Amino acid sequence: MSARIRPAPVRKTIVVAADPQTAFEVFATRIDAWWPRTHTIGNGPLARAVLEAGVGGRWYGVDEDGTETNWGHVLVWSPPERVVLAWCIASDWRYDANLLTEVEVTFHPVAAGTEVRLEHRYLERMGDAAEAARAAFDSPNGWGAIIGLFAAQADRAAGRGTD
Repeated sequence: MSARIRPAPVRKTIVVAADPQTAFEVFATRIDAWWPRTHTIGNGPLARAVLEAGVGGRWYGVDEDGTETNWGHVLVWSPPERVVLAWCIASDWRYDANLLTEVEVTFHPVAAGTEVRLEHRYLERMGDAAEAARAAFDSPNGWGAIIGLFAAQADRAAGRGTD
C-alpha cells in the first residue's frame, strides 16, 4: 500500500487554440501580458510580472515603485513541452528562499490546439499551513483563474480570442 501525499497537488487543465510553441511562449515569455495584477506579494501595486528564460532564471514581480520581489525561479526550461518553476512563497504570502514547492506546466498538442496542464506540488513542504495553502491555490481566485487568464491571452495570440 502506497502512502498518499497530503495535501494532494493542485492540478488544472485547459485547452487553448494556440499551437504548443505559441502556448509555451505566451505562458513563459509573455507572462506580464496575462498575470493578474492582484496576485503579488510585493508591498505596492504590481506593475510587471517577470519570468526569465532558462534554468535558474528568476520569477518575480516589479511593483509600481520599481521594487522587485522574488517569487521563485526556473527549475526546468524545455520549450515547447514543459516549464517547471520553483514557488518559494510561504503560506503567509512572503518569499522564503528555503521553501520550494513546484509549479509544472506542460504543453501537449491536441486537435483543437494545445492542452495545458498545470500542477502545483510538494505543498506538504509548507508544514502545518499546507492544507490552507492548497485551499487557496485551488480556490476560484487561485490557479484556475490564473490559467484562465493565460488561456485567453494564448487564444488571442492564436488569432481566435477577443480583446
